[in-house]
Amino acid sequence: MTDAPGTTEPGTTAAAATERRSPLDAVHRAEGASFTDFAGWQMPVRYSSDLAEHHAVRRNAGLFDLSHMGEIVVVGPESAAALDYALAGKLSAIVEGQAKYSLLLARDGGVIDDLVVYRTGEDRYMVVANAANRQVVAEELRARTAPFQTEVFDESDDIALVAIQGPDALEVLQQTPGFGIEGPGNDEEDFVAAVAALKYYRAAAATFQGVPVLVARTGYTGEDGFELYVAPDRATALWEALRETGGPRVVPCGLASRDTLRLEAGMPLYGHELGRETFPVQAGLGRVVALSKEGDFVGRAAIEQGPPEGAPVLVGLTAEGRRAPRAGYEVYDGDGADARRVGEITSGALSPTLGHPVAMAFVAPDAAEPGTTLHVDVRGTRVPASVTALPSTSAAERRPSHRTTEHEEHP
Repeated sequence: MTDAPGTTEPGTTAAAATERRSPLDAVHRAEGASFTDFAGWQMPVRYSSDLAEHHAVRRNAGLFDLSHMGEIVVVGPESAAALDYALAGKLSAIVEGQAKYSLLLARDGGVIDDLVVYRTGEDRYMVVANAANRQVVAEELRARTAPFQTEVFDESDDIALVAIQGPDALEVLQQTPGFGIEGPGNDEEDFVAAVAALKYYRAAAATFQGVPVLVARTGYTGEDGFELYVAPDRATALWEALRETGGPRVVPCGLASRDTLRLEAGMPLYGHELGRETFPVQAGLGRVVALSKEGDFVGRAAIEQGPPEGAPVLVGLTAEGRRAPRAGYEVYDGDGADARRVGEITSGALSPTLGHPVAMAFVAPDAAEPGTTLHVDVRGTRVPASVTALPSTSAAERRPSHRTTEHEEHP
């Protein structure tokens, strides 16, 4: 997700002929959502207020429509080996029902996209890509896996994605009628037990009202929660069931609150902290690249060589007051006329949870030490900001709560 170019009010009809709409579009309009164009999709940016939706996720639960994301399936007897070559991580090491955060690298070491990969069968993987990169990810996977006994299918149009995130997410999901766990019995009691036992970055094949749904304990908010992959024609029934069960504890949330939530959790966003010019190590994602795996993979030689000397690195920033740094603002090592420009803000906001500005920025290595005072040019005024360590050196592998600093190791 990139900065929203603008919003449209409910019922707006002056949309481009090429725009795409979520299978939940009518639900969002009935809920009073404002919309934004994102990667050719009309998606809800907010329903009530960004602040209320952000707090709902931190305190209870928020419901997100992520149906614009891309889902590309890689299947075949050599699918594990093919993905080990195509992606930065060691996907052959994850077991069926497990997910892994990974990167699609260019040969020069830059990041084409960041992905979540689910192993949904012995020889079957589902690769979830950012909406804006869906086509390039599918094309790259087809090209890179061509020498292997695999097939690649873009199933994005056949899958809707609903996420419920927040401290109450598990309880609401367990109490929602209509779910069963795939297999013998297929009853609600089995489902309740199965989702309770589901670890972070794990997924289970389930059913909702008799149709398949993949229930994944994943998300991008820094909170516990689940992402539910379901057929588009069942997305409305699923959304409404979760809303009815959760009542006032479950609030529909737009892309704006999702952005501040992931920023508070220190999670990088493609197009801001990640891109073609960025090496993973610069963004604190060096651990995501499995240099220990056998054989070659696309981008390996460049990664082993590393970024140029003096390349900027990603840091967190905190500031006092209410003037929040925004993407593109310049960062200096002082507030005087002779101050050196040392970097640029990639994401920033007034943190709803903390009550003060937070940001991420790429800065020169000699300005990246935690505790260093830098100055952000906020519309002509140099605002002091302190460098702080991001919540994790691999934000996508954090446990799903901004309240803990523990980590769960993934292969």
